[in-house]
Amino acid sequence: MPAARTSVAFLLLGLLIGAFAQGADIRGIVVIDKKLTARNVTPAAGSYQRGVAVDLAPGAEPDPLAFERSHVAVYIDGAARMPTTGEVAEIIQQNHRHFEPDFVVAPAGSAVSFPNFDPIFHNVFSLSKAKSFDLGNYSAGQTRTVTFPRPGIVFVNCHLHPNMAASVVVSPTPWFTRVGADGVFEIKDVPTGKYTLVAWHKSAGFFRKTVVVGDTGAEVKFVIPITEKDLRTIAQR
Repeated sequence: MPAARTSVAFLLLGLLIGAFAQGADIRGIVVIDKKLTARNVTPAAGSYQRGVAVDLAPGAEPDPLAFERSHVAVYIDGAARMPTTGEVAEIIQQNHRHFEPDFVVAPAGSAVSFPNFDPIFHNVFSLSKAKSFDLGNYSAGQTRTVTFPRPGIVFVNCHLHPNMAASVVVSPTPWFTRVGADGVFEIKDVPTGKYTLVAWHKSAGFFRKTVVVGDTGAEVKFVIPITEKDLRTIAQR
């Protein structure tokens, strides 16, 4: 994109966010309502092979629900089109044949960088409806970048290493966050008004709540059930 067009895109994005800079905050918590055992927790991407059950890795987080909570994205839904800036919002490294991190949230119109820190080739690709791409084989020290113009969920894999998997949640608005391992989240500077707030978890899917943001903000709680069927589906991916 020529420099002038890039500057205009950034200006539009700045005006969009700046217009609502005096907003309030949405604070909330995500609760996973199923008490999972170590053998039933969703494994971190790259720690399992397709169709193979795994144990929680030695030294991993002792709370088996922490991983689940930290892999929830929350964002405000909306139809407003975000300008495509191509600005890198997140970096997903390829390291030790894993994607690190394996879960990111980014605004529509931004980009994600995929640097290869392994001494081997990788081939990052996605067949997702929101964004399909194939970065081809590239070696250690090389970086390739993908722009995500449309909102949606993008599942990322590696042609050369089937165990590698990551998710990119592309938010339709500039108001989004990734939930912490403790389940707590906050979306700052939201203009007052009525919104649809969306929570997404890879195995449980989408959950929506209507929130009214007043001068003092809003508080919300999502309860996300994870069933044995969900867990079997994850293990087969």
